[in-house]
Amino acid sequence: MTANPNVNAAAPVLQLQDIRKTFGGITAIENFSLEVRPGEIVALVGDNGAGKSTLIKIISGVYTPTSGTITIEGESVAMSNATMARAHGIEVVYQDLALADQQTVYMNMFLGREPVNGFGLLDRRRMINETEKLVKELDVRIPSAHAAVRDLSGGQRQGVAIARATHWASKLILLDEPTAALGVAETAKVEEIVLSLKQRNIGVLIISHSLDQVFKLADRICVLRRGKQIGVRETDKTDKNEIIAMITGLQQH
Repeated sequence: MTANPNVNAAAPVLQLQDIRKTFGGITAIENFSLEVRPGEIVALVGDNGAGKSTLIKIISGVYTPTSGTITIEGESVAMSNATMARAHGIEVVYQDLALADQQTVYMNMFLGREPVNGFGLLDRRRMINETEKLVKELDVRIPSAHAAVRDLSGGQRQGVAIARATHWASKLILLDEPTAALGVAETAKVEEIVLSLKQRNIGVLIISHSLDQVFKLADRICVLRRGKQIGVRETDKTDKNEIIAMITGLQQH
């Protein structure tokens, strides 16, 4: 993975400090700290139940941490809901996409945030123009901005979901298994789109079960096991054997 030369010089776009999350008597996340810089892709890896999705939900305002601090560009923030996270420039692409199948691509791009013109009507021309510009920039290959989402392939849908996140995110995009349901060719296309986010200086935090994908995309890899951070490694200074050992807790032989 080729690092973005601006990454190390930049202040973190996201900083998590001693994040802890309990549900009743169960500790889901314990004393977790991590930072993500602009133009950097950080991968979260770990077995099922390690706490990866819980962390994504804490950063995106779905869950409130039991203790610990979240800092966005040096400012301590309280993410009490998803709207607040979006206001801070954070967008999420979940596995289930949350796209409206019956709607067009351009309506999905602005879902819940539709602009209106001077007459108080939907500004469809603006939505279509901005959608077409972004899908072209990201090379999301769809028939047109007018296409219904239900008629798109899995890879095209994921491309639209990432494009929507890119349109609204000013600081950070969270990707939860973005290619889990895709074939090889569509996965490669989505990976190209994710890599292109680095050029926009957006921080990316990605959950992926594919270590091949992690080593292809990430600048750093953060390993979680049973809610605890086992360690963070720079991708070009580690290998799959070390990461697997960290994930499983089994020593390398």
